[in-house]
Amino acid sequence: MQFALLAVMAIFLLPGNVGAPAHAQVTSEPVAASEDSDPSYTKVATLAEATQSYTVSMTAYNAVPAQTDGDPFTTASGAYSNPEVVAARSQDLGAELPFGTVIKIERSVADTPRCQFSTVEHLIGYRVIADTMHPRWTHKIDVLFDQADTVPIGARQVNPSYALGVCDQVTVTVVGKIDISAIPDTQAELASMFEEPSLALR
Repeated sequence: MQFALLAVMAIFLLPGNVGAPAHAQVTSEPVAASEDSDPSYTKVATLAEATQSYTVSMTAYNAVPAQTDGDPFTTASGAYSNPEVVAARSQDLGAELPFGTVIKIERSVADTPRCQFSTVEHLIGYRVIADTMHPRWTHKIDVLFDQADTVPIGARQVNPSYALGVCDQVTVTVVGKIDISAIPDTQAELASMFEEPSLALR
């Protein structure tokens, strides 16, 4: 009787949740680290201190061997080739747009037959520079799109990279930086890090 009483008391006094299924985990709300609370704290995302914009040409690509290399799902920075958020830049822009730079891409001039920017604009949003281009290209941005996605061009459905074509007079604005190992999976997550409510609600 005394042993049974001690066993019952132990169940209530042991840490954790003894009665939970074996696969359940007892968790608490995560505590956000800060520079004040944790000396080893490093920010994964920082906003740009000053606006820096560049006028470039722009194309798009898919993560397939014919357009990249033998490992199309790994970018030059080591990040996963996520068509939601990744962009490449030409090697001559390496100093201005190093890996981890977060950019906003805009074009204010009208579309042309070889540049259908407005057709794919809804797929661009913010982008993280995580890949690089062949040395033959200069002053250019290359946006990664999903190879399975399509957009309408007239009566046809085509891949967004084909629909975009080759655009000039594209404005790339640096909005911040992010740690390559912490690139989010979606546009909504990336937008929320850089204070763009209209994108975060997409």
